[in-house]
Amino acid sequence: MNDTIVFDIETQNFFTDKDVGWNNFEALRISVIAFYSYNYQKYFCFEEKELDQVYEYFFNSKYLVGFSINRYDVPVLNIYFQKKLNLSKSLNLWEKERIDLLEEIEKIYGQRISLSKLSEVNLGDTKIGHGSEASDLYLTGQIEELKKYCLKDVELTKRLYDLYLNNKKLIFPDKKTGQNLILDFENKKIIKPGLF
Repeated sequence: MNDTIVFDIETQNFFTDKDVGWNNFEALRISVIAFYSYNYQKYFCFEEKELDQVYEYFFNSKYLVGFSINRYDVPVLNIYFQKKLNLSKSLNLWEKERIDLLEEIEKIYGQRISLSKLSEVNLGDTKIGHGSEASDLYLTGQIEELKKYCLKDVELTKRLYDLYLNNKKLIFPDKKTGQNLILDFENKKIIKPGLF
């Protein structure tokens, strides 16, 4: 019960679809879920029909890590664990300790940033597509490409989380000036260019 799971989901549909509606998490269906387990030191990826295999990993976790997971991934996956899967015991992800990197950034900087931009300045690496393309990959049956896309997001998030965990700092490109700032999570402050 002490694993740390870094995860990301992709969905078959979205709030803007005509049969869904905004914030109707119950109507969203997962296409794939990818995650990294620190206990196993391994990446995993499963389709919706395999979600019962995901349960044990999440049940045995202490920390859930992601990028904007509190707004999207946790509510959607939690409904599966609470209602949609035939499980012997339901699982409430809201009871887990969660580190949402985007929320941690917003607390200090007050602005959002894309995972791709954050990865580019901190890791020299970017996403391999855009989130809006994920449902198209599913609808056109490109499941292996969708899995690669989702796994890449998890890999980037995991690497950013490692920086966050070990250095307590991340580089943040200022939208107005284009300069790279340092977000100091330990002291909850922004360090400007020339001061680091």
